Amino acid sequence: MAYVIILVLLVAVVVIVTAPLRGGPADRTERQEDEVQSMKRIDLEAARDAKYREIRDAELDHETGKLSDQDYAAIDSTLRAEAIDLLHQLDELADAGPGSSEGTAPGEVEAP
Repeated sequence: MAYVIILVLLVAVVVIVTAPLRGGPADRTERQEDEVQSMKRIDLEAARDAKYREIRDAELDHETGKLSDQDYAAIDSTLRAEAIDLLHQLDELADAGPGSSEGTAPGEVEAP
């Protein structure tokens, strides 16, 4: 009798542990698409943060006199245009994906 109970418990553990692995091909494809979208979001956020640092560095260089007014204006407009492009890409990614509510800040309500 004890062997039957142990066997039933062992089968139950195996079924529970292998449940994520038994997902169908559609589940795997959906998970892969979610992972790709998540990686794109991470890459875009990293690029956005790097662009913000570049803008701050250019401002600091201008304030310390390393950049003339004309050079600063040219660099600043280019960097800000690139930052805006990255922000648009992030917005498009957030609107396109099912996990778009992930991008909202705590306490922020997503618009209907």
